[in-house]
Amino acid sequence: MEQKCGCASFGNNFNKAKPYLLTVGLQFGFAGAYIFSVASLNRGMNRYVFVVYRNAIAALALAPFALIFERKIRPKITLPVFLQIMALGFVEPVIDQGFTFLGMQYTSASFASAIMNAVPSVTFVLAVILRLERVNVKEVRSLAKVIGTLVTFSGALLMTLYKGPEFHLFHSANTTHNQDGAHSPQLVKHWLSGTLFLLLGCVAWSSFFILQSITLKRYPAELSLSSLVCLSGVVQASVVAIIATRHSGLAAWALGWDFRLYGPLYTGIVTSGITYYAQGLVLQSRGPVFLTAFNPLCMVITCALGSFLFAEQLHLGSIIGAVIIALGLYSVVWGKGKDHSDPTPSSPTIKQTETQKLPISSSDI
Repeated sequence: MEQKCGCASFGNNFNKAKPYLLTVGLQFGFAGAYIFSVASLNRGMNRYVFVVYRNAIAALALAPFALIFERKIRPKITLPVFLQIMALGFVEPVIDQGFTFLGMQYTSASFASAIMNAVPSVTFVLAVILRLERVNVKEVRSLAKVIGTLVTFSGALLMTLYKGPEFHLFHSANTTHNQDGAHSPQLVKHWLSGTLFLLLGCVAWSSFFILQSITLKRYPAELSLSSLVCLSGVVQASVVAIIATRHSGLAAWALGWDFRLYGPLYTGIVTSGITYYAQGLVLQSRGPVFLTAFNPLCMVITCALGSFLFAEQLHLGSIIGAVIIALGLYSVVWGKGKDHSDPTPSSPTIKQTETQKLPISSSDI
């Protein structure tokens, strides 16, 4: 009897802890995506080719599950849905991932993971512009989202314009070399350009959320839609990659037993497959606000791994800006949480963008 009670108690405790364990595991998975992506690009893999391979692997990983689990609920693809899927494939895999990888090459994995915390705020702004979100400054929740958005953009602006002293979490042989040219005009120019590219990636990712919420109303089969978006992205990204690598020939498409293979495999299978399933479990049990609240943990893990593996330099401006962005994120998330719990929310449509996420947009890396 005591043994049965002990097992039951352990089971209850595990069920209570499972959302936390899964969410922390998700953040490690997302951080790994940044690290694997940077490692692949540093090994000379073309970023356009990386996008093609990553989404091809994601489509292959998701398609079997879509065919099995959604065979009875999958609607027919109409022309408007087809056009929206093509648009989703262009906005997310082609535009978003393309600009994000380019920005990451000019800055760092840790900087990119910090900037990406601005996505909820950018999504909120786009939703207001498209009248999917109503703002009433007399409501505390609306005021929290507005203030959070302004705080987030302030943090991003600080990270862009101010670098400050350098910090090194781990000593590396590459540290001195990196320090020597840290403030050269060319590197500063690249840093500003990289930040701009990352912000363009944020806008594209947020636009993807908006269009996704509209498409899911016409095609409410998440796995199938995810697979089709990845496939659409492969087709369109292949055209871009072929044009971009026309002078390099087949060498640009070569894979090897190194990060040129591990990066696409990891981001395609783990980020777009395993994490999608784990994210679904957390969303069902605790909701989108709980899941989003852990996003800054990915930034912390990425900073630590980037400093240890690649000798990435952390600057005071990046640290302060990242903290400000995280505070703005929590303000927006708190406001959205009030919308989620209120039976008469101020954002009846955009709530879909929180509860319905495609795997390729969960980490966007």
